[in-house]
Amino acid sequence: MAKICAICGKKPSTGTRIKRRGLAKAKGGVGQKITGVTRRRFLPNIQKVRARVGSEVKSIRVCVACLRRGKVVKP
Repeated sequence: MAKICAICGKKPSTGTRIKRRGLAKAKGGVGQKITGVTRRRFLPNIQKVRARVGSEVKSIRVCVACLRRGKVVKP
């Protein structure tokens, strides 16, 4: 199943993980050098919740931000 919020549509975003070596200049070194850059994913905190959708109760996948804001009506 996709990690997408049923209410706000929040989904995974991408970024980079940067690997460095060396001692920082502020600590007396010659500076840090970047030795590798790899892609990574930031996943939303999706939970499976029983919620009232219209007139019926369904199990939907919702992000915790929507739960905290009160956008989900629990039965």
